[in-house]
Order: sequence, then C-alpha cells, then structure tokens
Amino acid sequence: MSTQQKSHQDENKLIQARKEKAQQFLKQGIPIYPNKFRKKHDIKPILEQYQTLSHEELEELDRVFIVAGRIMALRSFGKITFFHIQDHSGKIQVFAQKNILGTEKYNIFKKFDVGDIVGVKGPLFKTKTGELTIKAEDIELVTKSLRPLPEKYHGLKDVELRYRQRYVDLIVNPKVKEIFIKRSKIVRFIRSFLDERGFLEVETPMMQPIPGGATARPFITHHNALDMQLYLRIAPELYLKRLLVGGFERVYEINRNFRNEGISTQHNPEFTMLEFYMAYADFTILMELTEELFSSLAKAICGSMKIPYGEHEIDLTPPWEKLSFYESLEKIGNLSPAEYQDYEKAKALVKKLGEKVVEGEKLGKIQAKLFDLLVEPKLIQPHFIYHYPTEISPLSRRNEENPDITDRFELFISGREMANAFSELNDPFDQRQRFLEQVKEKEAGDEEAHFMDEDYIRALEYGMPPAGGEGIGIDRLVMLLTNSPSIREVILFPLLRPTG
Repeated sequence: MSTQQKSHQDENKLIQARKEKAQQFLKQGIPIYPNKFRKKHDIKPILEQYQTLSHEELEELDRVFIVAGRIMALRSFGKITFFHIQDHSGKIQVFAQKNILGTEKYNIFKKFDVGDIVGVKGPLFKTKTGELTIKAEDIELVTKSLRPLPEKYHGLKDVELRYRQRYVDLIVNPKVKEIFIKRSKIVRFIRSFLDERGFLEVETPMMQPIPGGATARPFITHHNALDMQLYLRIAPELYLKRLLVGGFERVYEINRNFRNEGISTQHNPEFTMLEFYMAYADFTILMELTEELFSSLAKAICGSMKIPYGEHEIDLTPPWEKLSFYESLEKIGNLSPAEYQDYEKAKALVKKLGEKVVEGEKLGKIQAKLFDLLVEPKLIQPHFIYHYPTEISPLSRRNEENPDITDRFELFISGREMANAFSELNDPFDQRQRFLEQVKEKEAGDEEAHFMDEDYIRALEYGMPPAGGEGIGIDRLVMLLTNSPSIREVILFPLLRPTG
C-alpha cells in the first residue's frame, strides 16, 4: 500500500469515527448543528484591547466575554484542557476546567474534536507564560466537524488541493485569508478613488448578442426562450461607451469578464476587470490618473509606494517611464527598424523565437509578438508603452500626425500587462472600416477578431464625445499588491479541471 493510499485510509477511519461520535451526541440529546448560540465579541478586538493588562487588572475587569470559533488545537491534561479557537478576526486560547464546567459538561466537551465550532463564555486571565486566555464558564457545541483538518505542522500544502478546497485553505492558512481581505480593500479603495472624481458606477450586460471590446475568443451560450445564441462578455467596453453617447461623462464598472483561452499563472477564463471612461479626456490624462491611482493604492494597502514582488522591489512613485511601442522594440528588444519594419524579417524572427505566425497575419500583429517575446518580460518597473500600431488597436483613436499608430498605452509592471487605455475612437466611419477589417480576419480564421456591431456604429452616429477609456485587471493588481506569484492565489475559486 502506498503512503497516499494509507493516508486516505486513515482519513476515512477518522471521518467514520467522527460520524459515530456525532450519532452518540444525538442519542444523548446534544444537537450537533444548533442555531441558538449568539456570539457577542470578536477575538481580535479582545486581544487588542486587553493584551497589555496585567493578571490583576484582568481580575478587576469583572467582565464575561461570549465568543465563538473553530477549535484549532487541543491540549488536554486530565481535568484541565487548553485549546485555541479561531473566528474571522483572530485566534485566542481558552482554558477549560472540570471543576468550573462541572463533570457532565466537561466530559461532553472532552469529546469535541479539532475543527468543531464552539461557543465559549467566560472572563479573561493570563497564564504563567503571559498568554491572554478565556476561562471557560460554559462551552457549547455549535457545529460538529466530520472531517479532520490538515495535519498541524504540514498544513494544506498541495497547491491544487488548496484551490479545490479553498474553504479548508482559508481555515488553516491565515496568509491566504489576508490576501482576500486585502483584495476587498483594494476594490473598495478603487471605488472611492473614482467616486471622488465624479465617476458613476454602472452595470452592463454579461450576456451579449455580439461580443466586443477586446480581441479574445468568447464563451458561447444559448437562451432557450428567445432561441438565440449569446456570448459571455469578453469586455464591457462597447456598452460603457454607449453610456457616453447617452450623456454620462464619467462611468466605470468593476465586474467579471470571460475569455475562452488557456489557463496559466496569469490567466483565468473568468476574471475581474475595472473599466472606466472619461469624456473630454485623452490617453495622456489617463496616464496621470493611473499613476495617481496605483501609487496612492500601494501607499494605502502596503504602506509604501515601494513594494516587494518576487525577487524585485517595485517602485510605484510617479512619474513612470514612458516609451513608444517602436522605441521599446529598439531600446529594450534590441531590434533595429530594418528588422521589425520588414515583414519577412520580422516573421522569420518570430519563428526563430519559437512563436507561430498565422498565414496572412499583418505586420502589426507580428510586431506585437516580437514585443511579447523580447520586451514585455523585461518591463519590471512601471512602464507606459504608447502609440501602438493601428492594426492591433481596432477601437483606439488614430494619432493625428501618424494614422498608422493610435493614441493608446499599455501599462506594464513586473513583466506583465496591468492596464490598457486609449483615446477612444468616436468616428463612426473609421470604426465601421476597422470592424470590416476585423470581420475579414475572423473569416480568415482568427477566432479572437472582433464581430461587426451595427448597433454600436449606430450609437456612434448619434455622437460620442471625445473620451479616454481604460481597463485594469483587478486580479493582476491584487497579485502585485499581495506579492502573489499566481492568479489562482488571488481568486477564491479558480477554474480547475474536474478530478476523477
């Protein structure tokens, strides 16, 4: 029998023993899932407020605390037991004594297991080692746990198992819970930041008859009542810009996007995006706003604009480095214009670097692949890369001096894209032509190319004010601010292949 099989067999025995114990409790008239206990105090405030008091001061306090939490550890010494309980805010020690609880209640308590959720009432005192402890005057079983928690010292180490059983991961790995508390604070800060600047939070459709706003392969679904094919949105962009047409001048949405693509440490098919649009602004104004958002967010969440990420220290102090797309190919990718502007040479170089070139792919897409391979991984400190080729920017406004490039930027930090922004294309004639080019690419086999969206063209024909718009990946932003190497670390329930 292998070690894994023996471990699984031992776990099954423990589960069976707990189930039998639960049945014994029920026969004794002890409910195993009651809903009568009402906690009155969280653990963390108790520790913060009373940790510095002496034993004598705690005795004079003459106050009973009513807490509830999961038993995380038990040490029994016959007629006395020390155990730790953990609630959403923290962990505290509890002292149980037979003489205080009474023989019957103490004997029932002695049958409780690590993992059980209990309610405790009692005053505070300090042990000889100085640990703040609750002296239990009453203990109630609130929820019986039928499965053992991961072994104390090894914890839940299997990474994939952690993601599959996030509920256990959160119980036994405090650092994981901190990531998601920070995530909530990050989103709350962003909302406040935008609200204070006159932006309105809105919600747009997740199911769309035509997917748009990004180059990505969509998920397809079907609406039975209307007998129509729908797509899970790849971006909210085209609906948010319809709102600019309607008269809202500053809007934003924080919500899910869905892209039917590969899974990696940086990609999950379902992910959270912030998109915001600002009338009478251009991409240069958004650069300034992005610097302000990221730097103030880092200071609020991490306490500094200099934060650790992997082996690097990222300095988010504005201003950030700015390079045009072609400058980055030259200065960071070490390419000459003769290499990246010549179609055949650029294509040959992409193939040499191990990347495929699809038949009929335009020069702009090939240059983008060169950028992905030779430039992006080296952009560790914040870099704005701007003026992307028009061929790969179907929704961006052309640069007035050079129509072959667009007034667009992408923000890169720690070798990955963090934001994408541009001066919005509000010319319906130009937009129709761009869509037609995308349709040709789709017909040629590009599953990520844009669809034609006649209703969006119609909206533009009513007149959309000049504007700047930006998308920021919330998951990658949380990765950065929590020093997490994988996107799965910052998504509570990432998509995984089914087991068995």
